[in-house]
Amino acid sequence: MEIQFNNGNPVVRLRAFRAIDDPRSCELFVEGHRRVLTSIGVDKVTSSNNDWINNPAAFVMIVESLDRQHIYGGARIHVSGGSKPLPIEQATGALDDSIYDLVWNYAQKGTGEGCGLWNSREIAGYGIGSIFLTRVGVAMSTQIGLGSLFGLCAPYTVKMAQSVGYEIEESIGNKGTFYYPKLDLVATVLILRDLKDLSTADEENREAIFALRKNLQGVRIEELRNKKIEIHYDIEIPNMNKWDLHATIANAKKVLITCDIDERKINLL
Repeated sequence: MEIQFNNGNPVVRLRAFRAIDDPRSCELFVEGHRRVLTSIGVDKVTSSNNDWINNPAAFVMIVESLDRQHIYGGARIHVSGGSKPLPIEQATGALDDSIYDLVWNYAQKGTGEGCGLWNSREIAGYGIGSIFLTRVGVAMSTQIGLGSLFGLCAPYTVKMAQSVGYEIEESIGNKGTFYYPKLDLVATVLILRDLKDLSTADEENREAIFALRKNLQGVRIEELRNKKIEIHYDIEIPNMNKWDLHATIANAKKVLITCDIDERKINLL
């Protein structure tokens, strides 16, 4: 997948939408993510892990070519009360069922989860699979009407999540962490409790997220570790007149999942 360059910098679009409004882009997301997972040896990827495509409470961010033919990365925001429990409930509930009460309590004021963060090798090192998609996830969540966000992080993304305002939730698991022996993986539960004011985010990320909220469309030259990328932001979610957060909250239930952990359903931020 060739990437367009301008003045030596990669050029991409970062776009947000509701999953059910753009099935084709969702399929590109799934295929791109599958290729990345396969390339690192994770081959147990099945269609059952992609039922979010039909979830009316799933919102998607993709990094794509300007002609929308290629996708280089993405992430998602799932809202509690959709057609499926949050991924964090599915991933940790069989290990610590107190996650259900925790999500339920936050769901009454609108909560969701940032998950499914990935980027392709073609764009590695430019911050797409880390800070820029994470900022957009936080920025766009206020469009959805959420007051908080959950995240399940691999060790190498915990500090990044904390920089935008997430905090480790020590009431879950072993002071917030879970160990998955099959995957040789440690995952940490975090919550961003103050989406509106971002009082726990660092100053650089708070200012960047506020700027994104103020200007949902625009072109920016972003820089990370002396590498620059031109991002065409298009993060005003279409068709929000059809979105009803209150109905989604009313649909949220205290779920109880008693099945064994399915490693294919672990979606990390």
